[in-house]
Amino acid sequence: MTARKIIGKAHLFLGLSSGLIVFIVAITGCLYAFKDEIQNATQPYRFVAKQDKQFLHPSQIQHIAEQALPGKHIHAVMYQGETHAAKAIFYSGPKAGNYYYFVYVNQYTGEVLKVRNEYKTFFRFVLDGHFYLWLPHDLGHVVVASATLVFLTMVISGIVLWWPRNKAGRKQRFSIKLNAKWRRKNYDMHNVLGFYVASLAIVFAVTGSVWGFEWFKKAYYGAITGGRTMIKYKEPASKDAVMATTQLPAIDRIWLQLQKDVPANGTMEVHIPETDSSSIAVNINPDPTTYWKTDYRYFDQNSLRELSVNHVWGRFKDAKGGDKLMRMNYDIHVGAVLGLPGKLLAFFASLIIASMPITGTLIWWGRRKKSKPALHAKTIANRTMIRKGQNLQPAPMRSE
Repeated sequence: MTARKIIGKAHLFLGLSSGLIVFIVAITGCLYAFKDEIQNATQPYRFVAKQDKQFLHPSQIQHIAEQALPGKHIHAVMYQGETHAAKAIFYSGPKAGNYYYFVYVNQYTGEVLKVRNEYKTFFRFVLDGHFYLWLPHDLGHVVVASATLVFLTMVISGIVLWWPRNKAGRKQRFSIKLNAKWRRKNYDMHNVLGFYVASLAIVFAVTGSVWGFEWFKKAYYGAITGGRTMIKYKEPASKDAVMATTQLPAIDRIWLQLQKDVPANGTMEVHIPETDSSSIAVNINPDPTTYWKTDYRYFDQNSLRELSVNHVWGRFKDAKGGDKLMRMNYDIHVGAVLGLPGKLLAFFASLIIASMPITGTLIWWGRRKKSKPALHAKTIANRTMIRKGQNLQPAPMRSE
């Protein structure tokens, strides 16, 4: 058996065994591509009218949100500009309740606009399918991550199978024969569209695998940084002695101090310290359409002294080339790094990828059905010859 045939059989086996998973992951990724745009168009409580007033302080929004959602643990307060409502984020992991809420508050008036359970939204349902196939998270995570690596292997093997053996076959590989029978059109769709989307499929698979396996993330980081070891995310601790305080809470003082660093359309997320030794983490994003340029800053909650970190999630100006690429991982995965054209590209690429298991299965099924009549005809011919006294099988050996 030639190497090409071995690759072909491996491509077929991997495709049939992982096709359903690839379809679900791709179609949910397709649906998720324009999440923000769809939510902005359908959820008016996300917006407020601009007023000639100062924003309420983080501690004030925290107090208002806690009254609207009593008994829950607040994680952060996020300001999203002058015309987007402020958002209080409540989160707790499986060990402490397992909930995730947004409380939208008018930052000018303090009016609670919406209390939303993020685990009950449509796009959370889509995301759970994309990440976990709606299975228990520990199981679904491994299944999807493994299928993503299988998919990466399939894309590479598909490129090998697509590659024309001679110059005469090259033209055929780049176009779909629209006037052909449906089997031929289906074959062309699988091969031609598969080739055009292959480079993006590899990007999706690699960036997805960064979240899938810790070993893959470390290897990827080492590859893009020239062999550096990835340092695990950790917030620095507050170790300074208690300073003389004013009546203004520490999170408010930090928020006021950083106002000058937030662009007009930027966002600021102020994290509430979890413990007495936790730092105050503040995320400032100059471009809310992406995440990779975000400044991740940390302050001692007692002295308000800014603390440094040695991992990727620190000040943007301190990030090196490989660190910036690592920060881009989500924005690359969803196409946002290229703006609206990138999201459109990701949308249509995901749609085509979702069609690959379908067209591939139809090719396999068509060949399987086509081979059955030929096998049946050969069987009838053999039986006819046997009835005429011609034994096609070698005579059995007799022991003397």
